[in-house]
Amino acid sequence: MGTLLVCPECAHEWSASDAADTDDSPGERLVKDAFGNVLADGDSVTVIKDLKVKGQSLSIKVGTKVRNIRLVDAGDGHDIDCKVDGFGSMQLKSSIVKKA
Repeated sequence: MGTLLVCPECAHEWSASDAADTDDSPGERLVKDAFGNVLADGDSVTVIKDLKVKGQSLSIKVGTKVRNIRLVDAGDGHDIDCKVDGFGSMQLKSSIVKKA
């Protein structure tokens, strides 16, 4: 549609220059925590919000430290793959953690 790009599913419109600005290199993604700090593989993070875990009566409490995170692109908003002590492997959203 002229100078705008349009999503055929939701009709969202944006300019071609905006799309060019957001594309870094294909393998490089910038993931930030809740406070805007850039996260990297191997970092330690702290949970800033109580999280209910499906299938368990316990929840992950505020202040729980998670070590050695791995950044992933799950597509459903979960950016971090990690192991939480007492809960095992799981994926977290970067918006509920802060860099430790």
